[in-house]
Amino acid sequence: MLASASPRRRELLPALGVPFEVIPADIDESGEDQDAARLACDLARRKALAVAADRPADTVSGADTIVVLDGRQLGNPADAAEARAMLEALCGRTHHVVTGVAVIADGAEATEAVTTAVTMRDYSDDEVTRYITRGEPFDKAGAYAVQDAEFAPATTVEGCRCAVIGLPLWTLRRLLLDAGVDAEPPALADCLGCPHREDGPAG
Repeated sequence: MLASASPRRRELLPALGVPFEVIPADIDESGEDQDAARLACDLARRKALAVAADRPADTVSGADTIVVLDGRQLGNPADAAEARAMLEALCGRTHHVVTGVAVIADGAEATEAVTTAVTMRDYSDDEVTRYITRGEPFDKAGAYAVQDAEFAPATTVEGCRCAVIGLPLWTLRRLLLDAGVDAEPPALADCLGCPHREDGPAG
């Protein structure tokens, strides 16, 4: 089970070769007083628990992503003005993307956070306007998708690129294996050079 409404996570998870069903979790995502790694793991855990409560026999995974710039946490923008403000703040600078993942299985819980450094290019105001007009920023932490080919906001990604997209596949695979789920090594191009890569057979 995947406790997420994110289409990016739904697109990434098949790389682990695990049959899954998507059930979005409706939770209170407050908790800004926590540091980003703790908050991301807590939100991922609460999403997974919300779904596991109704599906106790299933293994449930949850995830949450937070962008951090100068110690300030950026979630999903509420409107175009907030999206523009986020993108302008990130422009030409390095920030960190923190994605927490959680796995709930047989009453046991496991969580882990993955932090990745992302440096943005110096995109123009017109590019930001076009990106916002396409409606892209509003369901994304920090208002951007690193994989967006048209906007192409980032120049470098130091760490797990899949975590920036929304689901650190190697980390999730390890948590699933620990929970007794046979998950395959992800063969996506973004995963081949991942610093969290751990080769080996499933099971």
